[in-house]
Amino acid sequence: MIKEKQDLIIKVNELLINRFGIPPRNKKLPDPVEMLIATILSQNTNDRNSYQAYQNLKKKFSDWTEILKTPVGVIEKEIKVAGLGKQKSKAIKNFVKQLYEKEGKLSLKYLDNFLSDEAIKDLTSFKGVGVKTASCVLLFAMDRNICPVDTHVHRTVNRIGIVNAGAPDKTFFLLNENFPEKKAHSFHTNLIRLGREICKPQKPVCAVCPLEKICGFEDKNYDSKSSSKEISFMLLDNIQ
Repeated sequence: MIKEKQDLIIKVNELLINRFGIPPRNKKLPDPVEMLIATILSQNTNDRNSYQAYQNLKKKFSDWTEILKTPVGVIEKEIKVAGLGKQKSKAIKNFVKQLYEKEGKLSLKYLDNFLSDEAIKDLTSFKGVGVKTASCVLLFAMDRNICPVDTHVHRTVNRIGIVNAGAPDKTFFLLNENFPEKKAHSFHTNLIRLGREICKPQKPVCAVCPLEKICGFEDKNYDSKSSSKEISFMLLDNIQ
């Protein structure tokens, strides 16, 4: 069963690359602390708004330690464009405070010595940091072969038939069991594009889907009125 799942992931990855190309990456990995903050900002909004909120914080604070003495309301004002300002500002403030108290500095360098599952457990111990945020730090800032699961990845891998799970966190752990080496970044990023442009929650555009022939989704939609729209900007590959 594991071999069958791995083979399907590899096939899906190949077909997505044929359609969308190999997703570009920064030549230099971003700082894990910055990646974690950016990922918090990305929740329940589009990439351009969360990127603007991230840039606002970068301009406001020359050093992330300044957040330690900054009222949550000030942080909230800077990230308003990303939505959920109260929730996200508290999560950012709590993370910075807890990390500084734990390490005496704002660094996640200690995670280099952790196995990926240990790193996930450690990061999710910070209040406001969930599995998706933790796994994004590992993939995008630490180059680990971990595939984060957001709403798009959760929907698409379950429709395709790679896993069968009712919740994103369950999907994450099932999907990342023996994940094929060096495939996680392209697989994750291109699946998000697929989910945004083609495999939509309502009325997926199955007629133009590169996975149409291998997808196990039973309620395929071939309505000619449905349309796809290219969305190429990816927040977490633009954090530096």
